[in-house]
Amino acid sequence: QVQLVESGGGLVQPGGSLRLSCAASRSIFNIYLMAWYRQAPGKQRELVARISSSAITYVADSVKGRFTISRDNTKNTVYLQMNSLKPEDTAVYSCLATNGPVVTWGQGTQVTVSS
Repeated sequence: QVQLVESGGGLVQPGGSLRLSCAASRSIFNIYLMAWYRQAPGKQRELVARISSSAITYVADSVKGRFTISRDNTKNTVYLQMNSLKPEDTAVYSCLATNGPVVTWGQGTQVTVSS
């Protein structure tokens, strides 16, 4: 089973940018779907963006135009580029990989947007 490790989180001012990385322990070439979720304190976890093995992407309306998901199969890594960050983007961001019945989560990385 693949293992996922997120990195790139931190504290950033409103309007700033961060790039999150999700590094997999093995090739992601044939992993059907990889995604980023986030969970803010007191709120339900929500889907931020997902990308298929054929690089078809979906981005939630709340971040559309600001966030971009991409994957680099040569580095076994999925990225979430986050621009124009807002305080409401503050959350723990977690990476997910699935081939259907098997779902793997990373441990998450904290993103805090504050002045």
